[in-house]
Amino acid sequence: MLLRGCLVILLIGVQFALGQQKPNPDWVNQKFSMFIHWGLYSELGGVWKGQPVRAGYSEQIQSFAKIPKVEYEAVAKVFDPEKWNADSVVALAKAAGMKSIVFTSKHHDGFCMYHSKYTKYNVVDATPFKRDVMKELSDACRRQGVKFAVYYSLIDWNFPGNGITPHNADAISKEHHAFSMHQVEEIMTNYGPISEIWFDMGSLSGQQSKELYDLVNRLQPQCMVSGRLGNDRGDFAVMADNAYPDYKIGVPWQTPASFFDETWSYRSWQERGSLDKKIDEKLRSLVKVVSRGGNFLLNIGPRGDGSVVEFERDALLAMGKWMKRYGEAIYNTTANPFDHAVEWGNITCKGNNLYLFVEKVPTNREIVLNGLIGKAKKASLLADEKVLNLKQDGQSVSVNIPGDVKPDRGMIVVKLEFAGTFRVVPDQVLETGELSAVNAIPVYAYSSMDYYSSFRSTVGFSWHFKKLGKTITPTIIYTTGDQGKELRLVVDGKEQVTTLTGGEVQQLNNHPEGITWGKVYIHEPQADRFNGNIGGIKEEINVNAEGWRSWDDFRAGKALNVPMREKQSIHVLHKFTSDREQDVLVELGVADGVQVALNGENVLLRTYVGGIPRTNEVIKLHLKKGDNQLVVKLHNRYGTEVTYLMNTNVKQAMYRLRLKPMKLYSGEIHDCNLEMAHPANNNSDMGLRDIRVELE
Repeated sequence: MLLRGCLVILLIGVQFALGQQKPNPDWVNQKFSMFIHWGLYSELGGVWKGQPVRAGYSEQIQSFAKIPKVEYEAVAKVFDPEKWNADSVVALAKAAGMKSIVFTSKHHDGFCMYHSKYTKYNVVDATPFKRDVMKELSDACRRQGVKFAVYYSLIDWNFPGNGITPHNADAISKEHHAFSMHQVEEIMTNYGPISEIWFDMGSLSGQQSKELYDLVNRLQPQCMVSGRLGNDRGDFAVMADNAYPDYKIGVPWQTPASFFDETWSYRSWQERGSLDKKIDEKLRSLVKVVSRGGNFLLNIGPRGDGSVVEFERDALLAMGKWMKRYGEAIYNTTANPFDHAVEWGNITCKGNNLYLFVEKVPTNREIVLNGLIGKAKKASLLADEKVLNLKQDGQSVSVNIPGDVKPDRGMIVVKLEFAGTFRVVPDQVLETGELSAVNAIPVYAYSSMDYYSSFRSTVGFSWHFKKLGKTITPTIIYTTGDQGKELRLVVDGKEQVTTLTGGEVQQLNNHPEGITWGKVYIHEPQADRFNGNIGGIKEEINVNAEGWRSWDDFRAGKALNVPMREKQSIHVLHKFTSDREQDVLVELGVADGVQVALNGENVLLRTYVGGIPRTNEVIKLHLKKGDNQLVVKLHNRYGTEVTYLMNTNVKQAMYRLRLKPMKLYSGEIHDCNLEMAHPANNNSDMGLRDIRVELE
């Protein structure tokens, strides 16, 4: 019986082959790190000409206060951080239990907090301080055994010819890109080992993202690259600012967090509130992220003089004390092995142990875990090793929390030890041998064209099924649109890599002649973000609303060009009827981003950037009897037009590709996983929504 426990890693992308450079296991296991936003903006402290600037983040005060370039540059002449001490900052990070520091080498204002030879607008050449603070921090990290990392803004308001725009997702000129390449090269060369580079903002072309990624990979092969490089080129996914997903993610990922959602850098007039509440809040956030398999990057914003704000210092020191007691349940752990979250808190896993973070103690003081196979031998409080009453009845384990045990920072942390390897019974065990996207457990990642165009992507399918016997023979059923794709199928730890080509042709049992394709409508191009949302798809769209018009030029099977500007989308609406419930294959042209929704349900959500082949998609539509509504969204990132194609004259057939027999583990419950064998990017959605796997 192959069920999941801490020793069975199903999350795609987090298995470390011997000698493999990425993902860097040290990075994946560090869990808790410090972010530092510090620069010229810190000298202003969120104030311009005596008035608080309440709009936006304070590190972007040059934009929100509309400060003229000359006046902002003059701030450098008084930037003299006499209280800066790199060793004390690193010591604070260590005391907080943080394993690395990510430092803002350059933010959007273009001012470099290191000695760059490519611009005089840096902390050494432009300020009276004349010290390379990033070098000092890098050296201090090395002395104290803390990993050093850098943040690098891909936009630069100081670069010649650049302006300031409110969306911060500007295209990068050829000259600006060459400048960035030079600066990243000097950072990667002159500042010792760098554990990660945190690219941010901008809207790079696919080639620009690739060149920066390749540069980092060549100079420092173990340096992890953030997903905000864009075009899905990163080594780890980055959530939106202060975002905490309620689902597990199957690739290395990170949540960047600030003490206050309103800003990241120092703000002199910030209302900080209760220190204790803030400590509890950030510790709960840390646990939530780690229990879902991620890393937590918590920011501080030093003052212009280099000193750390006392509120943030005291919060970190208190968090560090908590981490000394409970760090075992944080570092080097994997995500909650259950398919579901628990009502009373969160769970992490390491070796033969589960760590239970109890935030809401049930009224009967019993913590119950169902679906565990293995011998639970001991439950104890992690803080003081006090043994708790433990009961096990078959696959159910319960732990009693005595009434005199009080939460520590809002949580009671219990260590549940097993006598040997334990397993977790999946929530969903299929009785059928027909596996599809519909009955799969998705393996999620986070796709990002740029900061404003990102969405939760699917990079794998996972199933658990019942079957008796020693072997199974898989058959993959696929459409013309998936021909040529190379897939990896894993059953009970055994894998087959196969290319979708050939196989037995199987005609769809459908009646395309019973479909009456009606009028087609188009919504005029509009500025848009590609984030997986199409407004109004759940209800019938009012084609008489502003922006919609009848698309009289449309012809099925004919490609039509629609003029577009960068970062615009069009919506195309097809209204049609079917004389029966049936499946039908259609061919669609694609753009930088494509989303398709049929009768309110997504059937395709993908981007075609970062090396993803730009080929038409053949998708299967499950039509209902009567009226149907199909909405197609095409997103333009860089070009001057998009091409729309809807071809209904598609061969209505699937292909059945029979694979080699595969051995099964003993027992009746088994695992199956499907993913792209060689994905262009780890975070790109793989498609494959119409794939089926039959197990005989």
